[in-house]
Amino acid sequence: MLKAPAPHLALGRQGEDAAAAILRRAGMSIVDRNWREGRLELDLVCRDGDTVVFVEVKTRATRERGGPEGALTIAKQRNLGRAAQAWLAAHEAWDAPCRFDVVCLVARDGTFSAEHYRHAFDFAPSLDSGHAPWQPW
Repeated sequence: MLKAPAPHLALGRQGEDAAAAILRRAGMSIVDRNWREGRLELDLVCRDGDTVVFVEVKTRATRERGGPEGALTIAKQRNLGRAAQAWLAAHEAWDAPCRFDVVCLVARDGTFSAEHYRHAFDFAPSLDSGHAPWQPW
């Protein structure tokens, strides 16, 4: 008998579905979803014209403790940068222009309030000097 997913995992999945719909309505195409390599993960990888967009989705039940925006720490940004490097290497897409977006969602009465932050942060070599050269975005 299959167990139902934990409530926070189900909420996260619903949030990713909502974020994907928001991004599609904004004209983006979804290239990958929950892409993984080892311990690295990208929630959504999209195309916005010729730009590869790495999208982190943060979903919360409430705005308490900083809400979804408060969950995007510098350490999380570094991990996303490493995951983006791995994705670009796996897809031989180093020449593509790239950016990082964040979609923050808060559950409210069976629906979500959402905010899409385009180019939410930069990933510079100075943040990750221990890895291979990185394209200057």
